[in-house]
Amino acid sequence: MTTMTEASVREFKMPDVGEGLTEAEILKWYVQPGDTVTDGQVVCEVETAKAAVELPIPYDGVVRALHFPEGTTVDVGTSIIAVDVSGGAAPAPADEPQPEAAEAAAEPKSGGSGRQPVLVGYGVATSSTRRRPRKGPEVPVQQASTAIHTELNGHAPEIQAQAPAVPAPAGADRPLAKPPVRKLAKDLGVDLTTVVPTGPDGIITREDVHAAVAAAAPQAPEPAPTPAPAAAPASFDTARETRVPVKGVRKATAAAMVGSAFTAPHVTEFVTVDVTRTMKLVEELKQDKEFAGLRVNPLLLIAKALLVAIKRNPEINASWDEAAQEIVVKHYVNLGIAAATPRGLIVPNIKDAHAKTLPQLAESLGELVATAREGRTSPAAMQGGTVTITNVGVFGVDTGTPILNPGESAILAVGAIKLQPWVHKGKVKPRQVTTLALSFDHRLVDGELGSKVLADVAAILEQPKRLISWA
Repeated sequence: MTTMTEASVREFKMPDVGEGLTEAEILKWYVQPGDTVTDGQVVCEVETAKAAVELPIPYDGVVRALHFPEGTTVDVGTSIIAVDVSGGAAPAPADEPQPEAAEAAAEPKSGGSGRQPVLVGYGVATSSTRRRPRKGPEVPVQQASTAIHTELNGHAPEIQAQAPAVPAPAGADRPLAKPPVRKLAKDLGVDLTTVVPTGPDGIITREDVHAAVAAAAPQAPEPAPTPAPAAAPASFDTARETRVPVKGVRKATAAAMVGSAFTAPHVTEFVTVDVTRTMKLVEELKQDKEFAGLRVNPLLLIAKALLVAIKRNPEINASWDEAAQEIVVKHYVNLGIAAATPRGLIVPNIKDAHAKTLPQLAESLGELVATAREGRTSPAAMQGGTVTITNVGVFGVDTGTPILNPGESAILAVGAIKLQPWVHKGKVKPRQVTTLALSFDHRLVDGELGSKVLADVAAILEQPKRLISWA
């Protein structure tokens, strides 16, 4: 492939769809050379370290070339598609370019800094483009049901086999499906052009994709008449092992957690608390007309308790600026809620949570959960957090030692709420009890401050009327 230098050819570069991202993987192309595109038309889907995003083309024209095939990880600022905007006749489609040739065609123009301007922020210094090695058929691990940390009841993950993919016919219309459904189909190896839609206006739903997988699954053979040798447990695949590429959200999470664990000196403190009165208040709020249509659960009051504790101890809501050698105390709280999704652990946050009333906080929590379930959490929603809550109790776990979210000084882990024998008013009675764990950065949070915050949260949950007297 030769470098395109005509004035009529526009090169569309990989944008930084989330501030500070350096690369993205091309998941799927929706156009081919020779196709006509219009301003705002989605031409491909890419996966970053934060989310799967569809990219629209910013001008009208005819596709001249796709510089990289699906499955290639491309640096931000590198040209990925060439479009002829002259309005001439569409050229005959060319063979798919090799990555090496594409790199020559997409040589970035940079100044002395070696960085290129992109749609949001700036990319980093140019580095080589990589394509994930293909080692034969993949059997990806797919979480069939999303486990959200903000729920009280979780679902065990299931392992699903990949259905054989059927190549889409050339020039076929793009099936209608939301990005999370497209991602699910890709993970399961389902070609959306072969799926029968049942959603409104011909939209393909998650159920349609799962139905296609079930229809394509081979029937189990009849058992042999003679006893067979001892087989592997039914819960395991016949293959001895499965390799899952570390990329996207999982790759970013791993790097962030390693960086946090070996940069910030973690200290974790624990407290076990009687939350019987809080559980009664939850039931009362469910009947309150102010909360009609809103999701009310213990996490709502735990979040409010943490916000009140931060108000009483504002130094906990801070970050460490290594370059300036300063402690940055935040006068706002962007409350992060850790959520486990099929794409990995994400931590979206509620902006200015400190300024919200209890009903407003309930509404924001409900929206956060719904968005995470549907895979629509935006990169912006996961940036700028100041303190985090992780609900390990959703898995029936009593407690844990959570690792700090990078850039934050504290994270609160909430254990399972269980009926336990407890000394109440001098007598042993069954009470609703949970264990809280607070991890904090010991560079800027000493034992006294961390203990005060954890003790305040526990005191509020034991006597929720303190939400009024302490607020």
